[in-house]
Amino acid sequence: MRRLGVVQLMATQRTARLAIDIGGTFTDTALAVGSSLITAKTLTTAPHPVDGVLEGVHTILSDSGIEPGVVASVVHGTTLATNALIERKGAKLGLITTRGFRDILEIAYERRYDQYAINLDKPDMLVPRERCYTIAERLDTNGDVVEPLDESEIDDLVKQLKIDGVESLAICLLHSYANAAHEERLRELIRARHPDISITLSSKVCPEIREYDRCCTAIANAYIKPLMSRYLHELQSELAREGFTCPLYIMTSGGGMTTVDTAVRFPIRLVESGPSGGAILAATIARQCGLREAVSFDMGGTTAKVCLIDDAKPQKSREFEIARAARFMKGSGLPVRIPVIEMIEIGAGGGSVATVDSLERIAVGPESAGADPGPVCYGRGGEAPTVTDSDVALGLIDPKKFAEGRVTLDKKAAVAAVDEQIGERLGVGTATAAYGIAQMVDENMANAARVHAVEHAKELTTRSLIAFGGNGPLHASRVADKIGVSQIIIPRDPGVGSAVGFLSAPISFEIIRSLYMTIETFNAPAVARLFAAMEKKATGVVRAGAPKGALQKSRVAFMRYEGQGHELEVPVPNGRISAKTGTVLLETYTALYLKLFGRTVPNVDIEILNWAVTVSTEETAVAKLRKSGKTTQPAANGSASIYLGGAKRASKVLSFDRDDLRVGDRIEGPALIVEPQTTTLVGPRFDAVIDRGGNIVMNRHAQAGGRS
Repeated sequence: MRRLGVVQLMATQRTARLAIDIGGTFTDTALAVGSSLITAKTLTTAPHPVDGVLEGVHTILSDSGIEPGVVASVVHGTTLATNALIERKGAKLGLITTRGFRDILEIAYERRYDQYAINLDKPDMLVPRERCYTIAERLDTNGDVVEPLDESEIDDLVKQLKIDGVESLAICLLHSYANAAHEERLRELIRARHPDISITLSSKVCPEIREYDRCCTAIANAYIKPLMSRYLHELQSELAREGFTCPLYIMTSGGGMTTVDTAVRFPIRLVESGPSGGAILAATIARQCGLREAVSFDMGGTTAKVCLIDDAKPQKSREFEIARAARFMKGSGLPVRIPVIEMIEIGAGGGSVATVDSLERIAVGPESAGADPGPVCYGRGGEAPTVTDSDVALGLIDPKKFAEGRVTLDKKAAVAAVDEQIGERLGVGTATAAYGIAQMVDENMANAARVHAVEHAKELTTRSLIAFGGNGPLHASRVADKIGVSQIIIPRDPGVGSAVGFLSAPISFEIIRSLYMTIETFNAPAVARLFAAMEKKATGVVRAGAPKGALQKSRVAFMRYEGQGHELEVPVPNGRISAKTGTVLLETYTALYLKLFGRTVPNVDIEILNWAVTVSTEETAVAKLRKSGKTTQPAANGSASIYLGGAKRASKVLSFDRDDLRVGDRIEGPALIVEPQTTTLVGPRFDAVIDRGGNIVMNRHAQAGGRS
């Protein structure tokens, strides 16, 4: 990367912004200085992630020529929370609940996620029954005390916690969402006797109706809280030691940023922090290109993520499952209730390992070679062929230009691994074996996209595919072929897409509270008091990171017909809460229900279970691009011999350096567009044009038809 000029360096005074995204294989770093963007991609250091972060920071500061002191903010997203939950590397956990409810985790929803599976694998609940403790106390659904907290039991309880070696404790008492007094008193009493233990209260992390979901969210938060606290405080200290004097913000699963202090208290909100940055990038590109509907496709070294974008906004959810026992089976994982960008994530990345199963079929993932040892071609001790090895063997990756030249690829080793472990077992040549690996991983990702779309009653073929990540641009045209998408957009600096997305994220915080009522019994003063308290708390969190500037506020009611099991999110009008608000909610809910289900339910009252408030800084303004006019034919920088499968032999295609391309340049597929951190394959059914935003826009040939 070229260093910034003198004039640019003078303009960086407290305007530069740094974003860091830790993935399973690579750590991506992006530095925005005015309209300039400097990026770096380094290998993730799994045993000690801070080392990989600092390596990326050193690289990007050296490339740009700026000093840490002029950076205005650092935004960080990480997979550390997710990996700790999936790999079960969190704290030794204990749970305290109301006497008589010790088995809430075992009982769960009182149903099987797969009723026909005889040997069902149940989700791992993180805390065994022998470390589930109870205490005498009881509240009713209104939060009134039925049985006082028995403080005489505390000494014996704390003694048992110490004997069992509990490092982190979750407290989830019955109906604490309505009254947190017993949970707070219990925390106070335990800390007085055991000051070193980490404590999570369900009334703080998830103050909602639904005991099992609230309990699961609390134990997941408690499980990763010590780990994330150590990591974030260490990162904060190391950045300060490097000379950074600016705030450190942490990316959340809901697509916003928060402070380190808030992230340490609620680390469960970070489980999808990295992927959410990619969804924000895709939404920004959709606004820029005037797209109403899009689908983001983020393929990295370990996983692939798909997210639906509607009206230039990523879909969001309040429910999320961690570490499913069955890959696509809802209910087979640990449920948590947090604000999260809705996406599907599968083990399909450049490091995904390819094998031949007992039926002599090629299988790819979810096992990944990660950064260490990595794919065979990395030359770091990897022995199993991966997706990246197959792409190298197919000629799609230039070994000399991979990862900005920081990782030297051994093509001969990749070819040998694919041939010996896949080709020879199936009795096919190296090219066919490598092509088979590519086809399997592309089909896995296409199938995940189809499943995700069907679950949300959405159509894929009418959407544009926005692809990024280290491997997304390379596989996008083949995935688009399989799902029937006709337009693909590759943004600038796609290899570090999530980190770039962080730079557009607002500082935000969402709070949800339970307050039950029906439309017929709508209590405007009670709702007004609740919203005022929530807005005050959420504003305090946001102002800790953004002391000045305008804020945006949105309010939501979670409503359902009486007796139903699930709610719809209904926006609550801004302004004063009055009796008229109840009427507006009724009308809005009825219209939304009719749109979704084609009918309403007559003569049944409507319940309101929960209320939510989101406070955030204003979104970054994005100007809509004007369409490019006349197209030009750019000069190629070279050529490559690649295997595309159809012709049963390698084809010679033109290769272009993305840095040399200009607005209006048009490239006919098949072709390769190479840049420092990734390569875009313009498939044989597509043409590519550079738009006014510097995006690569690939459109399917008219004669190529639909899905192939």
